Amino acid sequence: MECRLPKIDFSTFILSLNSSALVQLGLMEDPATGQKGKNLPLAQQTIDTLVMLEEKTRGNLTPDEENMLKNIIYELRMLYVKETV
Repeated sequence: MECRLPKIDFSTFILSLNSSALVQLGLMEDPATGQKGKNLPLAQQTIDTLVMLEEKTRGNLTPDEENMLKNIIYELRMLYVKETV
């Protein structure tokens, strides 16, 4: 059986990083293990990667992509703070 993967574009890439960060924050099950577990240093690195992408792509994104990225970064930062206090 062939697995159909979604088309890779900027939005799906960012959503993939968002999902990874949610797993790393322990808020979603790891699809590989089916279990939740926290890895806060890795979550911070993923958030930092999103921030770097925001900086490096500034002026080259559609308004929708820009808003999505900004909102994801904000939400992940808030969740990270909640998990670290």
